[in-house]
Amino acid sequence: MLILDEIQHVPHLLSYIQGIADERNCPVQFILTGSQSLLLSEKISQTLVGRTAILKLFPFSLPEIANLDQVKNFSFEDYIFKGFFPRMYDQLIPTEEFYPFYLETYVQRDVRAIQNVRDLNAFTNFVRLCAGRAGQLLHYSSLGKDAGVSVNTVKGWISILEAGFVIFLLYPYYKNYQKRVIKSPKLFFTDTGLASFLLGIKSAEQLKTHYLKGSPFENMMLLELLKQRLNHGRSPDLWFFRDSNHNEVDGILEGDHMQWIEIKSARTFSPRISCIFQIS
Repeated sequence: MLILDEIQHVPHLLSYIQGIADERNCPVQFILTGSQSLLLSEKISQTLVGRTAILKLFPFSLPEIANLDQVKNFSFEDYIFKGFFPRMYDQLIPTEEFYPFYLETYVQRDVRAIQNVRDLNAFTNFVRLCAGRAGQLLHYSSLGKDAGVSVNTVKGWISILEAGFVIFLLYPYYKNYQKRVIKSPKLFFTDTGLASFLLGIKSAEQLKTHYLKGSPFENMMLLELLKQRLNHGRSPDLWFFRDSNHNEVDGILEGDHMQWIEIKSARTFSPRISCIFQIS
């Protein structure tokens, strides 16, 4: 078995890998990893359709770090602020050192590798604007107006953030499958620590009284649901619901038994359900 990291930087190797896979007809010959989605990279022209299993791995999940001594007294604000990148826990890198370099490296290396973005400062500002909209419906025209770019540019940059595993889009649930594609998705970040840094949050203590605290908490909980499924090689099957009267359910897990999930950052719990509504 051969492990190749950051395979997106040498896409020509995929032709050789395809040939070897067809010739030897042996399962699990290669493990290919990368910080970009091969499916969205403009450089990948050679596919391995029918020869691969694709696993998406986000940063650490809560169960994966639950037994670490450094998190024993963590509040949920601590988790949100610190984020879940492995090096934050393995090498104990301070957040004020890790995230500025992470953002700079991502913008200067990965963004240019995926697409030719001419104005990197405008793109960085765009990423910060996205952090302020985490948990909200994605309106391309409004985001483009605030960023000072066209709607088509916004769509292209959103694709870049998806390809680099910086954000994920959560789509609405409808019985009519076509509506899931047509209606506006919600935007979330794949790491709450990065989102907190982009929002200018300096500490977990500041997050406790921050006016946007509910959105990062919702982001973290939905991420945990995604990680639970993706880490087991399962499809996400995660949606949200919102009707014309603005009744909303934060998360819907589709499976043998549909699960409706409401996420609140309050420290007290109320079991009462205020409304009942029907999915069309």
